[in-house]
Amino acid sequence: MMEGDIAIEEHQRSLAAPFVFLIVLAFQFASHWIDHLKKSGSEKEKEIKLRAEIKELLKEASSLSQPSTFAQGAKLKRQAAAKEKELAKCQDLQDKDTTLYSNVLLFSKVLTYLILLIWFWSSPVASISQQLVQPFGRLLSWRTGGVQNNNIMVGIIPWLAVSSRVSRFICKFKYSK
Repeated sequence: MMEGDIAIEEHQRSLAAPFVFLIVLAFQFASHWIDHLKKSGSEKEKEIKLRAEIKELLKEASSLSQPSTFAQGAKLKRQAAAKEKELAKCQDLQDKDTTLYSNVLLFSKVLTYLILLIWFWSSPVASISQQLVQPFGRLLSWRTGGVQNNNIMVGIIPWLAVSSRVSRFICKFKYSK
């Protein structure tokens, strides 16, 4: 191997680790965004309006409990039941949308991780000083050749695991504020 080839390989390795980390971080943010959408999606304007209408109809129906106003009360209760069905349809549609987003995200994530695994299977993603990762050097260098020039060569599988844990921590920290 020539010095130019080694320099190019070092440059690619130095870009690979942040590139993989940014991909993992993007998937983690997308996952948190979908979770946030699931939680806050049920309070849309239409649903809030329907809930208020249902509450008002039921309130009016309960005030019409006399024998002479029983028919009017029953009619209002039927209207409230129809609005409850409409509300349930809105919520089902929202659930289907978020489920679709979750499934697309999961498929994209699996496909991207498989591509990254194939791409970096036997080549290192990064190199870290051996002293920094003393007890875990062998674990981090799995399938990459171990130690070169007193540096641990980090494989794709350990890097994906570390990147996903760190990105999960970053997302929880960001969304906890």
